[in-house]
Amino acid sequence: MAKNDNVSTFKTEGISADELFETNVNNVIPVNLEGEMKQAFIDYAMSVITDRALPDVRDGLKPVHRRILYSMQTQSLTPDKPYRKSATVVGEVLGHYHPHGDSSVYDAMVRLAQDFSMRHTLVDGHGNFGSRDGDPAAAYRYTEARLTKLGVAMMESINKDTVDFKPNFDGHDMEPVVLPANFPNLLVNGSTGIAVGMATNIPAHNLGETINAAICLMKNPEASVSELMEHIKGPDFPTGGTILGTEGIKETYETGKGRIVVRAEAEIHAKDNGRQEIIVKSLPYAVNKARLIEKIAEYVKEGKIEGISNIRDDSARDEQVRIVIELKRDANAKLTLNQLYKYSKMQEAFNANMLALVPGQDGSYKPELLTLRTALQYFLDHNRDVITRRIKFDLEKALARQHIVEGLRIAIDFIDEVIRIIRSSANEVEAKERLQERFDFSERQAQHIVDMRLGRLTALEREKLEAEYEELSKRIAEFRELLSNEEKLTELRISELTEFKETFADDRRTVIDIYGIDGIADESLIKREDVVVVLTKFGYVKRTPISTYEVQHRGGIGVSGLSTREEDQVVDMFAVSTHDVLLVFTDKGRVFKLKGYDIPEGSRTARGTAIVNILQLEADEKVKKIINLPNDVADEDGYDMSGTLFFATERGYVKRTNLEDFRNINKTGIIAIKLEDYDHLLNVEYLPEEDHDVMLITKNGKGIRFDQNDVRIMGRSTRGVRGINLDNDDEVIAVVPLRNDNVELLFVTEKGFGKKTYAQEFRAQSRGGKGLICYKASERTGGLVKASELYDFLDVIIMNQAGLIIRIPSAEIPNLGRYATGVHLMRVVKDDVLTYALVLKSDENDEVEGTELEDDLKESEDLYEDPEMIDKYNLDLDEEDQDDYDDLDSDYEEDADDDYL
Repeated sequence: MAKNDNVSTFKTEGISADELFETNVNNVIPVNLEGEMKQAFIDYAMSVITDRALPDVRDGLKPVHRRILYSMQTQSLTPDKPYRKSATVVGEVLGHYHPHGDSSVYDAMVRLAQDFSMRHTLVDGHGNFGSRDGDPAAAYRYTEARLTKLGVAMMESINKDTVDFKPNFDGHDMEPVVLPANFPNLLVNGSTGIAVGMATNIPAHNLGETINAAICLMKNPEASVSELMEHIKGPDFPTGGTILGTEGIKETYETGKGRIVVRAEAEIHAKDNGRQEIIVKSLPYAVNKARLIEKIAEYVKEGKIEGISNIRDDSARDEQVRIVIELKRDANAKLTLNQLYKYSKMQEAFNANMLALVPGQDGSYKPELLTLRTALQYFLDHNRDVITRRIKFDLEKALARQHIVEGLRIAIDFIDEVIRIIRSSANEVEAKERLQERFDFSERQAQHIVDMRLGRLTALEREKLEAEYEELSKRIAEFRELLSNEEKLTELRISELTEFKETFADDRRTVIDIYGIDGIADESLIKREDVVVVLTKFGYVKRTPISTYEVQHRGGIGVSGLSTREEDQVVDMFAVSTHDVLLVFTDKGRVFKLKGYDIPEGSRTARGTAIVNILQLEADEKVKKIINLPNDVADEDGYDMSGTLFFATERGYVKRTNLEDFRNINKTGIIAIKLEDYDHLLNVEYLPEEDHDVMLITKNGKGIRFDQNDVRIMGRSTRGVRGINLDNDDEVIAVVPLRNDNVELLFVTEKGFGKKTYAQEFRAQSRGGKGLICYKASERTGGLVKASELYDFLDVIIMNQAGLIIRIPSAEIPNLGRYATGVHLMRVVKDDVLTYALVLKSDENDEVEGTELEDDLKESEDLYEDPEMIDKYNLDLDEEDQDDYDDLDSDYEEDADDDYL
């Protein structure tokens, strides 16, 4: 009955229902349902893996991204052309390369244009392309787009047969299998995708660092992950943040998987009303800013996070994140910040899984978990293949043109006969045959000559042809040399990568905190290098490579060395190694311990990081001095037993304390010197030996020299003894250890004047006196801001209040008497002052020539001969007057009270 009920459905022309039913029954193929489902699912899974979710290891792109970029290239949507509607791009991609939903294409294009999703955007979006608050992009009929310069660079030389092409989905067009990608895009921009049974999550990296690592691997194919990490410090996320520790980074680079903890970049600021606020300047990658603020507000209501009175979002739409968290008057800022890290997404873990598609020999693809080394090696293999194919293409093109030019050279010699043959031939075919027979031309040569207009043929110039032929021969030789000489090819690849880096690389956005969550640093991963540390009045600190500061000549205006807040200024500046031990002393007499690498790195013009985010300082506590202890002083546990620290306060008190007393310094700091309420710590110097003098120098130009043994060694919790008897308007600005009488002392004033004076001009005295004149300060010169030892092999770096820097060789600074004013070291504008000067080792490769030293010395000599100047600046140093000055100095000497206070 069932068969008869279905008869009408089987009726076909010429075939009865019964016959058709019997035919279908006989053609039934029995299959195992479990096996069929398994195979069908595997086919589906492989399709998702290879054609949708995972990026290609060579160009770092998924198929949809590659098709978007190639489609925009074919439409000439380059940076020098106007924007086009996004709908145009989406339609072209759907119609020619990607037969899926329009949302899949548009969403992928939007991501390529978001600077908070991509480390370097490949699409230049115009209009609303979403925000960090999770706002979606506007519909594609409203937005516009074109390629960025880097997007164009991804397809450079794609028309030179550098990559393979394959038919599109309907066979009417061809699309690239992979893009040339002349930089490691997989590592630079990262990738995220979920396939079937597997997923990828590759972090973004700094372009310059990644290219440096690729070049390193090219030069040394056996380079280890540790050697590569000297160039790649770690991921560099588009949204910045701070990576805690290096263990997760190293594990990721060695195995392909790792847990990288990223923390929001936040600073604690003190407000004028005595309260504090937390400024959040960047967030972990992919954290929704609006949702984060909502959750923090919820945690405050629930009592999980304490001390917050208000929170607001001051971020501009297209600028850096700025979330202001205002604290209650009695709140502990550090505690609140730690609670924010603990409970909110201001601290997130990036679970890296560096999975990508790797092409096989047979053209198939397989997913592979990549280490840092293998990821770079696959790119380098692809890069070598692309450049080799490009050179072969250019070689073939050059050979083809040379072949044509050879025919033209013959034709120009017999131009009249060539014209006669062409004019007398019945048709083009006959003309070609007769030219080939007469001049032994190839078919291509003959065809080219026949195709030329008669006017061009008669206007051929031998000189131009000869020059073109020579140029082609030279290029052909170069191409063949590159193809036959692996060394030359490697040099070309390195030069192209270096040029690309110089064009597109930028500074890191993500900071790496080597201490991590457990507070332990892996020093083996930190490069040893000389850096300059700068500290400002408002407590900002940074380190910058010494190579940043190029040698200039004195008397200039300098280059920008720091971008400071209004009214901020540099108060300390010194050279250290990244592995030197730093002792940080505050105005309240406390001391903290850091390493050189603990100071966050910043560019030459960067303001730096608030030191309150590095040290646990009190609300009104300020850093006054940072001194570095070289590695030959520091031991594994802290410090060597030798040497002492010499302390000086603003009111002229001094003391010495053994380094042994500072061996164990905890994170909260320890007491270094006991201070009275009216006094503050001003300066600290490391004294490695016991057999030399110490000189205290004041702002008003007084100096007192005495044996350091006149100050006995005391414990940490003592105040010390009087070192110099100060006037009410004076203060100590420097403590200078004097190793011998032949050493030169550098003096630099607020108004940019400076000089050198031999230490022997300052005789030793008993501590506690008024001291001797070391510099005759005036309104014209300003007070002293720096005094230190100076040797011929040293340079002087000077910085003014505006943050301008100049670096001067020691030889350009004249040696003058202690009463001399000196010469201009740096020109300062009205109301500007110098804030600090740094002495560091000269660069032996720098040559100093063409200085103005002679002119300024003559100016100084003129002062000696001018009676008014003699009276005003006390510059006449004849022997008769010298006794008078000695008498004057003796008046300042007073017996000091030797009782220890």
